[in-house]
Amino acid sequence: MTPAAAAGSGGGQAALPGAGPSGGHILSVTTSLRTDPPAGTDPMPAHDHDHDHDHEHDHAHTHTHRDVSGGWLRPAVFGAMDGLVTNVSLIAGVGGSGAGVHTIVLTGVAGLVAGAFSMATGEYVSVTSQNESIAAEVDVERIELDRHPEEEVLELATSFRVRGVDAATADNVARQLSRDPEQALRVHSREELGVDPEALPSAWTAAISSFICFAVGALIPLLTYLAGVSNLALALGLSAVALFGAGAITARFTGRSIALSGSRQLVLGILAAGVTYAVGAMIGTGAH
Repeated sequence: MTPAAAAGSGGGQAALPGAGPSGGHILSVTTSLRTDPPAGTDPMPAHDHDHDHDHEHDHAHTHTHRDVSGGWLRPAVFGAMDGLVTNVSLIAGVGGSGAGVHTIVLTGVAGLVAGAFSMATGEYVSVTSQNESIAAEVDVERIELDRHPEEEVLELATSFRVRGVDAATADNVARQLSRDPEQALRVHSREELGVDPEALPSAWTAAISSFICFAVGALIPLLTYLAGVSNLALALGLSAVALFGAGAITARFTGRSIALSGSRQLVLGILAAGVTYAVGAMIGTGAH
């Protein structure tokens, strides 16, 4: 029997050499042969084939993930929340002291500008320091791969065995992955450091996101004053709505309950504003 005939005797597997740079990968392709129906029976109707095709299409495995790497989402959310809570608390404290409208607006604008630059600076320095620390550890791993390649292969194979891969397969995969030095470095960095050296967050992205979002959040408590409505209660009410909305938007990214996330942020914001209002009222009263 020829190989072609052997493959045609029923459903089977054909082993094809992989085209990757390692040349050692094997791709197993399951083949399913279409046979003619027995004599005297009707072939499967065309619409049944269409139905099977639609059924397979409906079960296609496609999905996407949110950005959870910390590149822009974390500083953006943190910046908006911080700007809103910080400035509503500042305005509540200064307003509680009995200060005039000009002083309240000046305090709010100063808080917006200073806070935005502070957040951006902090994010830039924080992310840069983190990336530099990761780069240093990756360099250590690169040196180890260069000096002790066999030990690193065994270390990688061991990590696969711990996860349930049998010893032969783990050793084979570890050796194949280690043929390309750059690929080996990426794999070892993920396994040992828990990071992808090629997917580190951008310090500039974090800083700019934080700056803009803090400024937007801090602007909300000032909107009524800037519009010419000098009413502290109205400004605090608008800020309360924004606090709940900010928490609800966060729930969109985290998959949590909108009501729970919004209420949590609202309660925390009210607590912060209430404390600073009380402090402002006490200091203001004492000054008079």
